[in-house]
Amino acid sequence: MTRVKGGNIAKNKRRKVLKKAKGYFGSKHRLFKTAQEQTFHSGVYAFRDRKANKRNFRKLWIQRINAACRENEISYSKFINGLTKAGIEVNRKMLSTIAIDDPAAFTELVNVSKAALEGKVVAPKKEVKEEKEVKEEVKDYSKMTVAELKEVAKEQGVENYTSMKKAELLEAIK
Repeated sequence: MTRVKGGNIAKNKRRKVLKKAKGYFGSKHRLFKTAQEQTFHSGVYAFRDRKANKRNFRKLWIQRINAACRENEISYSKFINGLTKAGIEVNRKMLSTIAIDDPAAFTELVNVSKAALEGKVVAPKKEVKEEKEVKEEVKDYSKMTVAELKEVAKEQGVENYTSMKKAELLEAIK
């Protein structure tokens, strides 16, 4: 009886595993069995470390915020508590960026936090938006797709727009 060697599928599977194991030390990049074991472990390590990476960044952001808080004579925990009481929801990544890039704005946040801790109600400053004249542009609805037309019809309050065809949607919108 003739010997049957692995076909193309098995060969391709081995090639794929060895390609993933490229750069590993010793037999882990040469031999299929050890390479396969190592790639399984590598996947586990990668999954674990993606989670750890998130924790490490959060620690870094907290350290930066704490350092900026200490410069403004308040502890990190009191600062975060004050922001919560003031109703300001800013994540730690953004607070860290503000502390580094714009110390004046961070000082304002610290002052708001201190005021909230003392029980004073501080209304956050509202940005003054320039009133821009909203010009309704005449759109060429015939060039729009059916999905876009359905969104426009939904905004305009057209009834039964979901079952309409393109021509019907165009008439209903106009």
